[in-house]
Amino acid sequence: MRKLQMVDLKSQYDKIKETVDASIQEVLDTTTYINGPKVHEFQKNLEAYLGVKHVIPCANGTDALQIAMMGLGLQPGDEVITADFTFAATVEVIGLLQLTPVLVDVEPDTMNISIDAVKAAITSKTKAIVPVHLFGRAANMDAIMKLAKEHNLFVIEDNAQAIGANHTSEDGTKSKVGTMGHVGATSFFPSKNLGCYGDGGAIFTNDDALAHMLRGIVNHGMYERYHHDVIGVNSRLDSIQAAVLNIKLPELDAYNAARRKAASYYNNAFASNPHIIVPAFDEKGDDHVFHQYVIRITNGKRDELLTHLQAQSIPCAIYYPIPLHSQKAYADDRYREEDFPVTNQLVKEVIALPMHTELDAEQLAFITETVNQFVK
Repeated sequence: MRKLQMVDLKSQYDKIKETVDASIQEVLDTTTYINGPKVHEFQKNLEAYLGVKHVIPCANGTDALQIAMMGLGLQPGDEVITADFTFAATVEVIGLLQLTPVLVDVEPDTMNISIDAVKAAITSKTKAIVPVHLFGRAANMDAIMKLAKEHNLFVIEDNAQAIGANHTSEDGTKSKVGTMGHVGATSFFPSKNLGCYGDGGAIFTNDDALAHMLRGIVNHGMYERYHHDVIGVNSRLDSIQAAVLNIKLPELDAYNAARRKAASYYNNAFASNPHIIVPAFDEKGDDHVFHQYVIRITNGKRDELLTHLQAQSIPCAIYYPIPLHSQKAYADDRYREEDFPVTNQLVKEVIALPMHTELDAEQLAFITETVNQFVK
């Protein structure tokens, strides 16, 4: 059996090595390292793939979220509602801009932001909602957009984990996640479903005026060299990373299909285990692209399973061990433990198993048999 890895980037690279190397070599030959042709080519290709009018590449996914909020003109003290159960980058940028984060609970089945919790959290100071398409699954965007319209709120989609996933609306319309809100943000960190070989990110919008603002912000507030029209930052996707992404983008649907196939194997293998809750997804649909495969261990032995898997050389991880409302940086007297029953339960039960495009049947069989033998 091949060595198990949480993410097998080397095997993935080996399959596209020739084209990736040639694309990178073009950048080296032209020395157009910043805002070169490869960046503009990738921007256009990603716009076409997503069906969105504007893609603004930037340096990383955290910057993408921050720049999106800057572009919307949010002001210090404005309240921004987001999920308690997610990676800290989502709330980090809210704090950096001196906005007021409002953390709310998530749904037990999808682990995405709870619509009821969002409704309860809206006040006269609320200006935006940040749904996170967690672990690759589309959040309930119909309900979120309806709430936003009713209360005149911005919607900023955190799409760092779900690029390529679709959301099917109540009327049957399909849209790529990240393109339904006022603005979307994603990450191209190497382990993402569409990952580069360093840091990278992008912002999406169908709003022409907002896109213009965002393009200035990512480049020191400049639209013309040495003319600083808005307050900006230095956040540009470099050409070498764009060269890699250009090669990988046409493979994204196949990559996501491979992840869904592995997730289906996992789900079937764990289906009869009464102590394991598997992620729900429509195997005929495409609303979940499994950036992570996360199960819940309900017999109180999650931590023991973690230790056991590590002893068997099976990579695994806890996403996420501490709720954001319990983190020192984001603790606030406004939060009560009883407001986060689902999140507080999830952090005790969740465990992520290997998930990537190169998993084979032998590896999956070993992982699932090891888990089932221990979790009884």
